[in-house]
Amino acid sequence: MIPSWITGRRVFEVPCTVELEQTPASLHAHVDLDGIEIGPGDSVRVHSAPTRVGFGQRLVCQRRATVVRAGWLGRLWVRAIAPFELTELYEVSFTSRRRL
Repeated sequence: MIPSWITGRRVFEVPCTVELEQTPASLHAHVDLDGIEIGPGDSVRVHSAPTRVGFGQRLVCQRRATVVRAGWLGRLWVRAIAPFELTELYEVSFTSRRRL
């Protein structure tokens, strides 16, 4: 394992707001980290987050999240490969024909 002083990675916990909604108007799940901006290569893990909400319901709760900030090398790597990862989305087709 490479030490964090070389990679520049930092790990810390922050409070966050988790919102889940499943209604006829909206189906979404959002996490808002309180006062933290996420950059390329950063990762976030929300602890004890709810995963289900009944139809017609909306749930908003407070949780804790662990943020791992990417170092300069990790950010550089993500910026370099991001355009190639985006091309995977181009595989989607909305034609009505069946392919054999």
